[in-house]
Amino acid sequence: MAKTYYLTTPLSSEDTRALKSGDIVYISGTIFTARDAAHKRLVELIEKGEELPFDIEGSVIYFVGPTPPKPGDPIGSAGPTTSYRMDSYSPIMLEHGSKGMIGKGKRSQEVKDACKMYDGIYFGATGGAGALLGKKIKSAEVIAYPELGPEAVRKLEVENFPVTVINDTYGNDLYQMGREMYEVK
Repeated sequence: MAKTYYLTTPLSSEDTRALKSGDIVYISGTIFTARDAAHKRLVELIEKGEELPFDIEGSVIYFVGPTPPKPGDPIGSAGPTTSYRMDSYSPIMLEHGSKGMIGKGKRSQEVKDACKMYDGIYFGATGGAGALLGKKIKSAEVIAYPELGPEAVRKLEVENFPVTVINDTYGNDLYQMGREMYEVK
């Protein structure tokens, strides 16, 4: 039976180990945005032993390229992007201390294995609800790679940002679990 959690970043292994696929989580605190171009640069920094533009320990990274904000808003529509494009980078990010990823769609077996190995969580955000998700973002600041435009790394302050646990630290996959419920045996 799915449970509901309210968590504040940064996340710890204790936080992530409590979660199971299907649980609903409301995240508050700081999360960072990065898509594939930014991930490539972040992983290159890690491989060179150089400092990242944010503290990766316990971080949650949202795969999003937000639209420009309306006057008075911190951000525009902020719906998740398809996560598989980050699959080659996510295991390295998890190995170096990140604890959560937010996106949409399935992940590779390598990402699921890295979630198990490093106490990581893959959260799903509802696709098509970008305008509503944007309302949970209280501030947004570009902190790296401004030349990437919407794909720049941003520091977001969020309050009760709604996500669902897709892949947990135990190897469970909500998408597979959902299919199994309806497969003819």
